[in-house]
Amino acid sequence: MQEREGAGFFLEIFMIVAILGILAAVALPNIGQLLDKGKAEACATEFHNIQTAVTEMLADSTTGTLEPAGPTADMSEVKTSDTPPLVLADYLIGLDGSSVKSGCTYTFAADGTATQTTP
Repeated sequence: MQEREGAGFFLEIFMIVAILGILAAVALPNIGQLLDKGKAEACATEFHNIQTAVTEMLADSTTGTLEPAGPTADMSEVKTSDTPPLVLADYLIGLDGSSVKSGCTYTFAADGTATQTTP
């Protein structure tokens, strides 16, 4: 009697493992797609935040021009041509340190135009 109960128990465990394996096989490709989509959205949001910060910085500037910079992920390198210069890292709220974390790099023209390079 105990042998039959033991066999039934192992059969139940085998079925659970098989079901979990099937679910994992279906879910893993979708998780990869979600991660890629999330990274693209993070880069797009970061780019929008940088463009807004550049606009605000140029509005505060007396010269209204940037020193061309890039490609860079370090926002402390982006400065106006004022004396003393305004620094973009000071205008990005929530920036932990001076570098962006998305892995994207940015190039800045003198007129404030920013372009993004994704990895």
